[in-house]
Amino acid sequence: MPLVSPFRTSFATQTSRDLLLLRVVTDAAEGWGECVAMAAPLYSEEYVDGAADALRRFLVPALAAAGPVPATSVASVLAPFHGHRMAKAALEMGVLDAELRAEGRPLSRELGAVHDRVPCGVSVGIMDDVGALLDAVGGYLEEGYVRIKLKIEPGWDVEPVRAVRERFGDDVLLQVDANTAYTLADARHLARLDPFDLLLVEQPLPEDDLHGHADLARLITTPVCLDESITSARTAAAAIRLGACQVVNIKPGRVGGYLEARRIHDLCVAHGVPVWCGGMLETGLGRAANVALAALPGFTMPGDTSASGRYYARDITAPFVLDDGHLPVPTGPGLGVEPLAEELAAVTTATEWIAV
Repeated sequence: MPLVSPFRTSFATQTSRDLLLLRVVTDAAEGWGECVAMAAPLYSEEYVDGAADALRRFLVPALAAAGPVPATSVASVLAPFHGHRMAKAALEMGVLDAELRAEGRPLSRELGAVHDRVPCGVSVGIMDDVGALLDAVGGYLEEGYVRIKLKIEPGWDVEPVRAVRERFGDDVLLQVDANTAYTLADARHLARLDPFDLLLVEQPLPEDDLHGHADLARLITTPVCLDESITSARTAAAAIRLGACQVVNIKPGRVGGYLEARRIHDLCVAHGVPVWCGGMLETGLGRAANVALAALPGFTMPGDTSASGRYYARDITAPFVLDDGHLPVPTGPGLGVEPLAEELAAVTTATEWIAV
């Protein structure tokens, strides 16, 4: 699916999204899962062809061999296979969607949502120059987004933040995301962001450096948020215990599914740690599920649950459209949305059925 504009982070520039969808057909209903792995292992070790291989050779056969399995048991059935959280999340999502559709229950209710709409932030990629950045941020604010996130990297950090603050003022909710681009040796430089009253700095150091993040959190006043480092409720608990983060970004695909995402939410609520829902340039399928998750009570900060038009001129579902800076939580059974046949066919490059 082509993006409406290039999206540049510290690790890659994307102009299109190569997506893996999973359709789960049961005797009672069918459901959809979306795998958020990228085409190349740049955000994490997973990539879309590898996810397809893991699903085809290991995960789907294991689930089939276990017999009829409720969605709540999918993770335990797949636990013997190490890693592959994004592939596992897609499979669990599809099973959960089918199960909830058969029972007429919406995903939001299943997860414990308490809101019927969620506030939306937007992620702004690294630009060629500050002028282009200011134009982009201004456009998103005019559309109604309630929070701006700037992607940063060494050489593109303090000055872009300064320019946005000077142009749009201190009232704009503003945060930055480094995607692991720095090291602890950059602590003094990252401290130069402190005067700009940012909501947080997201994943400044490598994902395996919890101790480094804990040290950094003591050296800067901007709250540290973890993204790539949080792969389960267990790693979230360790990060909180170490003081490695004051905020957690929950991405269901990264942690193995929406049920594990809910466990992380519950853990963070118990420890008084605010959470928000991250995004992986999902289609309307993944976006619907993310919005349902973001309606839980602990999601007290606007997430990257942007409108469909932020990334895609044409989505494969009915588009999610911003309304006063918010998106509505779907109320239909399961995800509450499903693919539009013509739109899906237009972007489908291959289809494979796995009979079980």
